[in-house]
Amino acid sequence: MIDFGRMFEIWGENITYITYALITTLILAIFGTGVGLFLGIFLGYGKNLRVKETDNIFIKILKRFCVICCTIYSTVLRGTPMMVQALLFKFGCAAIGLNWGDIYFQGEINNILNGWLFAGLIVITFNTAAYMGEIVRSGLNGVDNGQVEGARSLGMSSARTSFSIILPQALRNALPTIGNEFIVNIKDSSVLNVISVTELFYRMNLIAGKNFAYMECYMIAAIMYLVLTLLASGCLKLIEKKLDGVKFSLNPFRFRRRAF
Repeated sequence: MIDFGRMFEIWGENITYITYALITTLILAIFGTGVGLFLGIFLGYGKNLRVKETDNIFIKILKRFCVICCTIYSTVLRGTPMMVQALLFKFGCAAIGLNWGDIYFQGEINNILNGWLFAGLIVITFNTAAYMGEIVRSGLNGVDNGQVEGARSLGMSSARTSFSIILPQALRNALPTIGNEFIVNIKDSSVLNVISVTELFYRMNLIAGKNFAYMECYMIAAIMYLVLTLLASGCLKLIEKKLDGVKFSLNPFRFRRRAF
């Protein structure tokens, strides 16, 4: 059984280190999702490249090479667990003489910013990029071709059409999926404890071993993960409503019905 009194006692005694771990988890999730989305945009465009008959031989080879590289990247990173990727990254770096544990900062800041956090950021970012690439690609394919034709009829170039017309709509349509990936990263950041990233689960595991109170410590971790995911879900719903509100207000007839 869980001793709730003991649970609150452990929380009070370790609140500082739990807070550090919580901040680390948020850094991993926010950075991994944000930068992963940025990389995923290029990955999605790379997988969507189409070889045209009017392209010269060099452009055709370059496009095919880009599609193959993006496809392999996406397949490998989505087809293997992030825990395994983290371990391969850790020992691969060690094999070339790079030990992330040698990177540290003086003072309390080292409880958050340290070499293992940087290693974890790299792993979670490149893992997330593989998923974001598929999300962006799906969003791009979901935009109506009439949008492209309309932009081109106005004299817009292909690049401007893609980044000014197509991409914003694709990201808006994919926003729920992108938000879901952020929530997944909050929880999946826990697997980075295998490379000594001091995120929430790693810290609670240390506290549990120190106090021999495993049920209480893991219950604290579960509650904190639940609170984080609920807050993230709420924020995403507010963002979606805000965007829908902007879209809603651009229609004068709907605005009048709402006003009266």
